[in-house]
Amino acid sequence: MMNADCFAFMSSLGWVGWLMPLAFLLLAGLGIASLTKYLFSRSHQGGHA
Repeated sequence: MMNADCFAFMSSLGWVGWLMPLAFLLLAGLGIASLTKYLFSRSHQGGHA
């Protein structure tokens, strides 16, 4: 999808069209952050975390 088509589609949906991608990006970012934090703390269990 081109950027112009995407923006037109989102603006036609109204606030829901802007809320869904933002919520998805937020959830994805939180999931990735928690996953990396879990893997990092798991690989350094012997440390003084």
